[in-house]
Amino acid sequence: MNKSVIRKKILKVRKKSSKNLEINFNNILKILNKCKTSGKIIGGYYPYNHEIDAIKILEKFGKLGYQISLPKIKKNSQMDFFKWSKKDLLSINNYGIPEPVSNKIVYPNILLVPLVAFDKHLNRIGYGGGFYDRYLKKVKKIKNIVTIGLAYSFQKVQKIPVNKYDIKLDFIVTNEKN
Repeated sequence: MNKSVIRKKILKVRKKSSKNLEINFNNILKILNKCKTSGKIIGGYYPYNHEIDAIKILEKFGKLGYQISLPKIKKNSQMDFFKWSKKDLLSINNYGIPEPVSNKIVYPNILLVPLVAFDKHLNRIGYGGGFYDRYLKKVKKIKNIVTIGLAYSFQKVQKIPVNKYDIKLDFIVTNEKN
């Protein structure tokens, strides 16, 4: 199956099946303890189109002293992450996704990544814009970053077709026990 067929199929299922499913925050903490990541800057995303609610997870990290950041989409399908807290305003971008109004760019040590589908080899499909692949390629030149995909278990597929631009995730956490 090609990426667009997988994307359509999973998005249809996700729209019907995602209610009341959550990720256990402790599963993410276990991963971070294994990685021994020293940085306390975490990048997340504002949930869109029935994605896992990363904001709830980010709020828990905020209570543990992490600096929270969210992405802003720029020209040429680029994005950067900007400092954000629950009390900060958000503006709606051209895709209908809330973004921080802050202009303080930060480079996360940990990145929670949304996805449409994934496979056992930690490959992912997003919405097809390549935003996260481009961002990760850029940031990995500057610093180490731990990438954790957030997904519902039903988003797992047998095999994701990959190309030279696709960047694997380090971990994927689902609503089922990982």
